[in-house]
Amino acid sequence: MSKSTDFTLAELMIVAAAEAWRGDGELIASGLGVIPRLGASLAKLTHTPELLMTDSEALLVETPIPLGPREAEPSYAGYLPFERMFECVAGGRRHAMIGPTQIDRFGQTNLSCIGDYERPKVAMLGVRGLPGNSINHINSFFVPAHTRRVFVEGEVDMVSGAGYHPSRYAEGMRRDLLEIRHIVTDLCVLDFEGPDHAIRVRSLHPGVTFDEVQDNTGFPLEKAPNLAETPAPSAEQLALIERLDPHNLRAKALKGNPPGRRQTA
Repeated sequence: MSKSTDFTLAELMIVAAAEAWRGDGELIASGLGVIPRLGASLAKLTHTPELLMTDSEALLVETPIPLGPREAEPSYAGYLPFERMFECVAGGRRHAMIGPTQIDRFGQTNLSCIGDYERPKVAMLGVRGLPGNSINHINSFFVPAHTRRVFVEGEVDMVSGAGYHPSRYAEGMRRDLLEIRHIVTDLCVLDFEGPDHAIRVRSLHPGVTFDEVQDNTGFPLEKAPNLAETPAPSAEQLALIERLDPHNLRAKALKGNPPGRRQTA
């Protein structure tokens, strides 16, 4: 039996996020936000070293850059200017993990507004590049607070990113360009591998029940046949996370969630 290890919810979610990129090979791994970025970096340093990562500007790096102030210049591996990034995106050579404001049962996402589009209650980022990104390369989602305000009943208020809603596809439109992989939340990990891309609960975080996840979701969820507990971080993974986040920015990444420690064997 391995020695028990303390870890935070943020660290559990980083390890869960890293699994979204497992086996992707030479794709650009883009984690948008602290936990997704640390997840992508952890994936490259462990199970999928072929992943491509940038310095968040225009250069590819051999080793993921730690968050916060840099103590040394990274080892660069190549040049990836903005126009070349668009080529990679359009050609499907990217897997991004983003944080939508709303998600519906079809995997459609909203970044634009809450409420009616003409008279919104809240105006947000706008759709930005999400319409094109969502149909050209793999996407996964990160949700720091799993509630019905995010996982909405019906459709999202404004469809910013494409999903699997059949009525949104006109005759002759290609559906094979869309792939949504995982959703990592503070309660569980979900995927789209149910019948007709239904959203399934893939694993539950320690101490969380399926009923708790369903109660916080605005549409019915499927259970994966092999539904289990989300794997806890190993001592080796925790050491890498510490190296990647020396200033402990992960502790502030879950808004409204206490960074309480759990223990695993």
